[in-house]
Amino acid sequence: MRQCMDSDNLHRRLNKISGQITAIGKMIDQDVPCEDILIQVNAAKSALHKVGQIILEGHLTHCVRDGIEHGDADKTIARFAKAVEHFSRLS
Repeated sequence: MRQCMDSDNLHRRLNKISGQITAIGKMIDQDVPCEDILIQVNAAKSALHKVGQIILEGHLTHCVRDGIEHGDADKTIARFAKAVEHFSRLS
């Protein structure tokens, strides 16, 4: 699966998200207004969603294409549909 995604890019994004989560915890400890915390929670959520999009795109362009060309197209499409279903539940 690693060949279908830019792992360096994903790790950079995840490290940034981890920093955002840590900062949110500090904001809570510092009694920052709820509205400001919610803005940061939404930013982290959006960033994590983007990570999922990147993974899904890589899966489509590499794994799904390869599965259709060299494997069972019906099974590959069914598995991709399941992946999209799981990802869409995250919103």
